[in-house]
Parts: sequence; structure tokens; C-alpha cells
Amino acid sequence: MARTTNTIGLSRDLIIHPGETLAELLEDREMSQRELAIRTGVTEKHISTVISGYKNISPVFARRLEYALGIKASFWMDLQANYDRELLLSEEINSISDEELAVLDNLKEVTSLWTSWGWIQKSKDPNSYVLDYRLMLGISNLLDTPKIFSSAAQRVLIENSKADPYVLLAWQRMCEILTRDITSSKEVDTEKLRSKIANIKKTMFLDPDKIPDKLCAIFKECGIAFRTVPTLNGAPVRGFIKKTGSGSIILCIPVKDEYTDLFWFSLFREIAHIINEDTKREYIDCGISSDRTEKKADKAAFDYLIDNKDYKVFIENEEFLQPHGIKTFAESQKVREFIVRRKLINSGLISE
Repeated sequence: MARTTNTIGLSRDLIIHPGETLAELLEDREMSQRELAIRTGVTEKHISTVISGYKNISPVFARRLEYALGIKASFWMDLQANYDRELLLSEEINSISDEELAVLDNLKEVTSLWTSWGWIQKSKDPNSYVLDYRLMLGISNLLDTPKIFSSAAQRVLIENSKADPYVLLAWQRMCEILTRDITSSKEVDTEKLRSKIANIKKTMFLDPDKIPDKLCAIFKECGIAFRTVPTLNGAPVRGFIKKTGSGSIILCIPVKDEYTDLFWFSLFREIAHIINEDTKREYIDCGISSDRTEKKADKAAFDYLIDNKDYKVFIENEEFLQPHGIKTFAESQKVREFIVRRKLINSGLISE
């Protein structure tokens, strides 16, 4: 998947027009421009302008050159296509402003990650990175990135001052690419997802290396393409949900180093959003918004993890103050101890 945009040494003066190749060929064959004009049925002026680089070789003229010189039309058309491509690349490089180059400073962490994955090619020329990012992010000028955000992304930028528009779009794009190989013909099945909650809880007891694949398999049964993704500075996101054209859903949760309580709470919070059908098209969870929908998802997430009635008894009897009380309760709820501790912290019953 690595991009191979190489811009080093690409100068318009060094780009060879097909006319130069034609001129060399005429010289080798000791053929005049007048003779070639007769053989191809065009004017001498036409031949002269092609050789001088003022006129391109059209498919029709390429075919006539095949008749006149015995060299395939495809050869001349390939020469012209290569020239056009290099000329366009040269013009693109000249169009890159200092302001657009400065965006690369925001994307340093992304560049390091994506080059290590082979998504973009390592280069000494910053221009090549700009062109690669244009392709990866699907935009002809990186400076226009803030203009294409969905309402979900705009909300993240408004609510979290640490959010960077360029990094956020790159993180989103990363989620889309990483889930692209998970094929599911199913539409999202919220009832099946609800029935899989117990199985999802069990995965928190697996070896960390096995957690992503197990979760991916469970979610796929429900019409959801799931991936854990790296965290990025500038993308303070806890979860990403996006509906696809087929009716299935992309779900990504960031993981920094370990599968902590934050990961599991974020995961079950997004599960709640999916079951509650809160996402019309796209949802980015930055963990800050306190509107009614978010509070409902927060409550549902903890209810999926810990039975609310059991928790009330646990609190009323102050079992959490007893030796091994938290461990015993966690075992009864089939969750890790840190889940119970997080619930107690959120309830204001114990300190961080």
C-alpha cells in the first residue's frame, strides 16, 4: 500500500518531451522533418512544434508515427502519458505553499506511524509527504481539511482544545483503512449485539495479544467491523462509529499500551450508542459531552458491565471496604477488578 511519490530532482527543465525522442530518431535515420510530414500526412509546422515541445503527440498522430516509422503507437502514447504525468507532478509541487508544508509539523506522529506501516514512503523531500497525504486523506489541498469535517468531527474540535483537525482526519482515515479488510454482508444487528455482551466481557480476561482478534470475530457476527487502533496526540478520541453503505458499522477504539478500564468503558459506551441507535451516519466520542444522549450511553455502559441491582447491594453493605470485597464482587460480575474500582471512583466512594 506504500505510496511512491518521488519528487526529489523533479524540475520542469528536466522533464523530457516526446518531441525530443522523435528528433533523435529522425537524426539517427537521417530523415528530414519534411519527409516525416509527408509520411504522416501533417504539415512541417506540426512536426516542428511537436519536436520543439509546443505540441503534444495525440493518439491519432501516434498511429501515424507507427505507420511512418514502424514504432508502435503505444510507445509514443506512453511517452506522452509519462511526460504529462511528470509535468502535472511538477506543477503540483510548485503549487504547494509554505502554509501547506507547515501542516506536516502537525502530522509528525502520523508520518512516523504510517511510514513504519508502509502506508506512505519515507522521503527526504517534504513535498512528497504533502502529495501522499493529499492522496491518503482524499483532499487536493491539506489546508482545506477543516472545511470537510462532519458535524461529529466539528463537535470534537469545539469540545476539546487538544484536538487537531489534521491529526483527527488522519486518525479517522486510519480507522477506515484498518477496517476495510473486514467484509460483512450483514446489516448491523443490535439484538445479536446485545446477546453477545457476556461474550465481549469474557475477552477482558484473555491474553492482551488475543483480545483484538476475538473482539473482531464477535463484532463481525453482528455486522460490525471492529478494530483497536493506536492513539495519536491531537486526536483525543475514545471511540469512532461510522455507518457504511451496506448498513454495517465501523467501530474503532484506541489503545495506547494496555487494555485498561478506560478502554473497556469506552468500548461498552460505543456498544450502548449502537444499540440505542444514536448514530445516523458517523459518531466520534471524545468523552467530554454531557448531553442527554451521552449520559444515557454512560449509564448503559456501566449497566452492561455491572448489574445495577447487585451494585446497590454491594454499596449498601459497604462490601467494597472489606478485604477482598472488590475482588469478590468483580468475580461475581465477571469483570476485572479495575472495572469495579472505576465504578466506585465515579460514584465518589473511593479516590483515584
